[in-house]
Amino acid sequence: MATLTPPTIFTSVVPAGTLADLMQGLGNVPLFRVLARPAPGTATEHDLLETHDRDNRLVELVDGVLVEKGMGFRESLVAIVLAELLRLFVRPRRLGIVTGADGMMRLNPGLVRIPDVAFVSWERLPDRRVPDACIPDLAPDLAIEVLSESNTPAEMARKRREYFEAGVRLVWLVEHVSRTVTVFTSVDDFRSYNETDNLDGGNVLPGLSFSVRSIFAELDEHGL
Repeated sequence: MATLTPPTIFTSVVPAGTLADLMQGLGNVPLFRVLARPAPGTATEHDLLETHDRDNRLVELVDGVLVEKGMGFRESLVAIVLAELLRLFVRPRRLGIVTGADGMMRLNPGLVRIPDVAFVSWERLPDRRVPDACIPDLAPDLAIEVLSESNTPAEMARKRREYFEAGVRLVWLVEHVSRTVTVFTSVDDFRSYNETDNLDGGNVLPGLSFSVRSIFAELDEHGL
């Protein structure tokens, strides 16, 4: 049985300012997703893990603030479909691992993000082993965010920047309402795909290809 190592505790206190300044820095996320305890600007990874274990809430750590992940039933289903499509390609080829919405990653000291789905190549994992730490120092090769109603453009722009600065090579933003996938190869370089298109893995997962329609097909099957 793997031994879980205690998380490194970082703090990141937000400079004095207004609540409006804080919210703007977070990407104007809705207030109901920002936890008041611990006080914004004082939260640590320890607080994040306690909140997850005590309240079963998925929260990210940003600027010393615990921010709850935007969630929804449809979004969860779409994320599982994407994880399955990736695993069907990745696992037989022994390319790495695919993680889901519990997969916390420390992109930088004091910054913990949780992609809805992520692919991590074995080359990024020491000795090709799954990390024991609850929150490993790790940036995936591919990070996928399934957008929910509470996600804001500013929030997702910040996330994209953080992902690429940490070493992520590819970011997919998946929107189930418009049935589109926007593929970013850098912070500002992107292409949008709709249900008539095929999605590929680019330089990160060469050979991977499936239709955008297949991502959302189960929503239609069940009338969601």
